[in-house]
Amino acid sequence: MKSPIKLLVLDILKPHSPNIIEYAKRIGGMKNMGGVNVTVEEIDERTETIRLTVKGSKINYEDLLDTIRDLGGTVHSIDEVSAGKKLVREIKAQKG
Repeated sequence: MKSPIKLLVLDILKPHSPNIIEYAKRIGGMKNMGGVNVTVEEIDERTETIRLTVKGSKINYEDLLDTIRDLGGTVHSIDEVSAGKKLVREIKAQKG
């Protein structure tokens, strides 16, 4: 049995349109999606690099990819993922 994905952080390249408000609305309306955060990381002449953070009860990665593609985006990297019954916080070791 596979554990459900609860959290994903993606680096996405997208055209200027649609804007990040439309991204948040479309992705936030997906099945099992609990919350969405979209942050613009970089803007150039034709594109934007955004950081997409999604949290939900059972995120379907393939459906999420299809929606991102429908919005004209491309996933550059998966920067963080959490799966299982509970979210696990990353603990950073103190240096020193």
